[in-house]
Amino acid sequence: MNSDVQERAARIKLLLMDCDGVLTDGRIWLFENGEEQKGFHTRDGLGTELLHRAGLRSGIISGRKSSAVETRARTLGMSFIVQGHENKVQAFADILVQANVTNPEVAYIGDDLNDIPLMLQSGLGVAVADAALETREHAHYITQAPGGFGAVREVIELILKSQGRWDDLIKRYISTTD
Repeated sequence: MNSDVQERAARIKLLLMDCDGVLTDGRIWLFENGEEQKGFHTRDGLGTELLHRAGLRSGIISGRKSSAVETRARTLGMSFIVQGHENKVQAFADILVQANVTNPEVAYIGDDLNDIPLMLQSGLGVAVADAALETREHAHYITQAPGGFGAVREVIELILKSQGRWDDLIKRYISTTD
């Protein structure tokens, strides 16, 4: 891990991300009745809970609209959920105003070309391991995990460890009783 990435991660107050290809593996299961299904990784969920316990906020900016995404984001306690918004750059700007944070205080995780402008405006632009080549080329950090397989958790750990908060947050899981 290079020091520039750690310095960027240490400033983060808000973690934003795309959904399809980041919180999921990018596949969408469509049923005959028009319903769709997505799969989410439980480690991303616990990671998001730890992020929130540390006092940081999170959110999703997605060009698609999905009730599954809405449900997952609400269950995880995400502060910002923007779906079906073609202009992700405007949605990003609006969230920063609502959250009262500056660009250097935001991390954004993406996987495809339409995420690059948001990554470039973020203090920490992250691409998942299986992101489009151009997306990876514009990232400050590329995860080891592919989208939908713990990539979000990996970024959360990076942020919380860079801020010196990780060890305190996980004590309850690793402490032993005599």
